[in-house]
Amino acid sequence: MSVMSSLGISADEPGACSGPKAWHAADGAERLESRNPATGEFLGSVRCAGAEDYARVLRSAQDAALAWRLVPAPKRGEMVRQIGEALRAHKDALGSLVALEVGKIKAEGDGEVQEMIDMADFAVGQSRMLYGLSMHSERPDHAMRELWHPLGVVGVMSAFNFPVAVWSWNAFLAAICGNATVWKPSPKAPLTAIAVQKICNAVLERCGAPPVFQLLVDGPANALAQRLVDDPAVALLSFTGSSRVGREVAMRVAGRFGKCLLELSGNNAIIVAQDAALELAVPSIAFGAVGTAGQRCTSTRRLLVHRSREAALVSALASAYAQVRVGDPMDPATLMGPLIDAAAVASFEAVVAAALAEGAELVCGGKRLPGPGHFVQPTIFRARNDMACVQQETFAPILYVMPFDTLEEAIAMNNASRFGLSSALFTSNLRSAEHWLSAAGSDCGIANVNIGTSGAEIGGAFGGEKETGGGREAGSDAWKAYMRRQTSTVFHGERPVLAQGIEFRLPG
Repeated sequence: MSVMSSLGISADEPGACSGPKAWHAADGAERLESRNPATGEFLGSVRCAGAEDYARVLRSAQDAALAWRLVPAPKRGEMVRQIGEALRAHKDALGSLVALEVGKIKAEGDGEVQEMIDMADFAVGQSRMLYGLSMHSERPDHAMRELWHPLGVVGVMSAFNFPVAVWSWNAFLAAICGNATVWKPSPKAPLTAIAVQKICNAVLERCGAPPVFQLLVDGPANALAQRLVDDPAVALLSFTGSSRVGREVAMRVAGRFGKCLLELSGNNAIIVAQDAALELAVPSIAFGAVGTAGQRCTSTRRLLVHRSREAALVSALASAYAQVRVGDPMDPATLMGPLIDAAAVASFEAVVAAALAEGAELVCGGKRLPGPGHFVQPTIFRARNDMACVQQETFAPILYVMPFDTLEEAIAMNNASRFGLSSALFTSNLRSAEHWLSAAGSDCGIANVNIGTSGAEIGGAFGGEKETGGGREAGSDAWKAYMRRQTSTVFHGERPVLAQGIEFRLPG
């Protein structure tokens, strides 16, 4: 059985879903063609949702949220548990589809589905731990509590590089918190979204749950995405994408006093100290820079190395890069697949040319690969931290190597970025490690020691600072973003007392 048929995907799919038996899109709607970026092979087409589909999905989501908020949270968690089990059953096929549609190697495709499964497990446990607070009142016979309630409808706009996992970070927590989720996936990865929606629909129907997961596949013009951003019915919008677009999204959502959760660009650095163990650093740097062909927001883009270790580390990395097999993502021997499309290859070539023009020294790579597919060579430059090419986020396997003399200098170089997502220090010195993790160290949302910048676990809240947007998704207390906080005070005595000792007595 083919990957498509095992996931119930036909060659032509409607792009809107407002319930398990409610798939819709006009026959004459714009069609998105999904093609394998490694071969150009046609995978399937999706009829984009239109204005009527949008209205239908939003009405359905609002109705579902009103019903779902009354279901006890542990029962909401049980539904998510069953989705996790369904994902386990479809892990191989869905991981293969991720590889086929966006070019991740099969191991990374499977890993992304495993991340969804882990997120489901996390959300199930969290459904019994939506804790508020009990607080002592300054007034006698008064009880104070902090309560948490569902928001209503949550919008999720995900990117191609994590076509299914990022949705799960949001949707599973939103669901156990009592919300309905409307998903607008990347137009570069519509089939994986449809596959996930079908998996969820089967569970929703079996559980008799309202349709708390809904789907809108938008066209490249993003007309429906703009409606989602501006719609006051969407209480929280989670957006994953570039800082440039995220800035506009944030302003428009704020303009309607909505809530916004932003996961934006990164320009992540690894620091290799004088006392670092290179046998730990080299594979972490290589995976961070080459994994997903450098198309992760957590990809390693800057390598800051102590001057005394630079020559040895660059030599080791050049040797490691020579062993990176670039090719078919479904081949188990492949370590790097293609870029997502021809535009990404053109951007790679433009950045390589710009780096050379700025005076960067090419160590290895720098070329597109001949033949079908959007393949490029993993690339290393020697550069300076103040170069324009170094200070931008390039979604490609380009690594810039820069020397430093002191840890303080390296920390300053790490922090001299307008982005603040992920960072890492390789060291054998406890003092250096703790300084790196202190308030005087990394200014990023993620700061690691002796592991790379890429590959975060779902147990910790994921996100970053500065132009990365400040959002947090997945673990820790990220569930609070999907709920509204309410402070409640109850008087249970006979003589009410005002706060702050205020006296207010009516005459007579």
